[in-house]
Amino acid sequence: RMRIVLVSPQIPPNTGSIGRLCAGHDVPLHLVEPLGFELTDRYLKRAGLDYWPHIPLSVHSNLDEVLMEYANAPKWYFSARATRPYWEVDFKGDELLIFGSETKGLPEQVKKENPDRLLTIPHNGNIRSLNLATAVGVVFYEVLRQVAIASK
Repeated sequence: RMRIVLVSPQIPPNTGSIGRLCAGHDVPLHLVEPLGFELTDRYLKRAGLDYWPHIPLSVHSNLDEVLMEYANAPKWYFSARATRPYWEVDFKGDELLIFGSETKGLPEQVKKENPDRLLTIPHNGNIRSLNLATAVGVVFYEVLRQVAIASK
């Protein structure tokens, strides 16, 4: 089962939009503290609308906690600074898809320890990175697409 992991998300509407995406597909959302907002934030709630009861949500005190809980799951880390495009991976639908915060991305240590599992969504030099909710959506639907094709 695919799982979305957000490491220290900072912008409530991004997390709300990602939560809504997760609710629409029964995909668990894991938030890694510290969060840049409270889970009761009105902007978070507004972006997720009334779907919050349908989001399989977990909050973790650190990334290691998530990684230990799903030790056997394949893990993919996403960074605007990576060089390998996400479309080079054959996703199976059982991965942890791990994204960093909007302001800092993934911790440097995480990137150093996982160079072979670090992916990017390519874009031109006009921007530093994609919006977090957009990035999650791009990868999320690519995983669903690959799983659908594989199941035919």
